[in-house]
Amino acid sequence: MIKRLTKHGNSLALVIEKAILELLKIDADTPLEITTDGEVLVISPVRDKKRQKDFEKALKKGNKKYSHALKNLG
Repeated sequence: MIKRLTKHGNSLALVIEKAILELLKIDADTPLEITTDGEVLVISPVRDKKRQKDFEKALKKGNKKYSHALKNLG
């Protein structure tokens, strides 16, 4: 998809279509992180860090508890 920036006051804005916003679960209240490597612009929704840590903790616990059974599946 190729987009052009649009004038918004003294700034420029990028308009993102509703379908993409819905796919990524982004709305007007979603904080967005903007990063660059000097050549590429990356816009990412900020996700809940606590939820990610809780998931990783549960995954480690499950792997520890069921590692033998999981190895036998492979």
